[in-house]
Amino acid sequence: MPGAYSAKLFRVACAALLALATALPVRPAAATSRIKDLANIEGVRQNQLVGYGLVVGLNATGDTLNNIPFTKQSLQAMLERMGVNIRGATIRTGNVAAVMVTGNLPPFGTQGTRMDVTVSSLGDAKSLQGGTLLVTPLLGADGNVYAVAQGSVAINGFQAEGEAAKIVRGVPTVGRIANGAIIEREIEFALNRLPNVRLALRNADFTTAKRIAAAVNDYLGAKSAEPIDPSTVQLSIPAEFKGNVVAFLTEIEQLQVEPDQAAKIVIDERSGIIVMGRDVRVATVAVAQGNLTVTISESPQVSQPNPLARGRTVVTPNTRVGVTEDGKKLALVKDGVSLQQLVDGLNGLGIGPRDLIGILQAIKAAGAIEADIEVM
Repeated sequence: MPGAYSAKLFRVACAALLALATALPVRPAAATSRIKDLANIEGVRQNQLVGYGLVVGLNATGDTLNNIPFTKQSLQAMLERMGVNIRGATIRTGNVAAVMVTGNLPPFGTQGTRMDVTVSSLGDAKSLQGGTLLVTPLLGADGNVYAVAQGSVAINGFQAEGEAAKIVRGVPTVGRIANGAIIEREIEFALNRLPNVRLALRNADFTTAKRIAAAVNDYLGAKSAEPIDPSTVQLSIPAEFKGNVVAFLTEIEQLQVEPDQAAKIVIDERSGIIVMGRDVRVATVAVAQGNLTVTISESPQVSQPNPLARGRTVVTPNTRVGVTEDGKKLALVKDGVSLQQLVDGLNGLGIGPRDLIGILQAIKAAGAIEADIEVM
């Protein structure tokens, strides 16, 4: 009997647990991301470089030297460095264009490695197709030369024209040189000797910063990470990783964290783009939308005299004006609806993105939407 009683009690307990599990709402699994995808390592960054140079070898599509004085001066200075003196001479070439060369110096870029550069025309050149960039020093914000660029320019656009017509596709005055610059100067950054490292969140958020610190501390088994502000988490290097920060960061950046997002609606009125976050909620509100259409039609009538009659032709105006209002009924948006329900309810009104922007702004003005609206 005691065994039968225990078995019966076990079955009752299992049934109760099953009923409780059925009654509890099932929450979908939240999406997680690696720390590597949520934050940057402070100090590990690119540096912007810029330079001024000349592109030669163009097929009469370069700058007009009489209209662009800096191209002419640069050409004269370059030829003088080559031992050619053309001061006072008339130059009528259209195969040269003055350009700005830009690029990003990668983090930990070493001498002799290459980087991509972008070449953009400064003057009235029509196209950089087929041109070659001459040696161009690339300077950083401190005025030092960090790389030197040279090579053939590749463009995506093109231009073709005749006597009475012209066609342009893309932007033929901007090109790119893959691996077109050689790094000449390195930026010193002793990562392995740092006593602590700071992570810079790409999207500042208190909750996400705290979750990142908690994930690191749980992995290490010690309080090594501390959120300083919504966009920064400071990591103290453990004793076993002293002098080997790279190995420490390799372990940390693979940890999975669930990022938190603020309820926000982003609106681009110029293109009519609307992006809404998953946590956007609205209170109970009724929405109606209608369009007023005014139609004006002109059908003038011509009155002519009979043959051989003394008279003149008269035009009598005939204008018709009509006003129609295409309005939808009030649509009820219930309290605390999800993003999907909100989208379905607004789509049920049969409106376009332009009108939807106005409706969202009106709901926000009424205080019935729990989200920030950012207009780009």
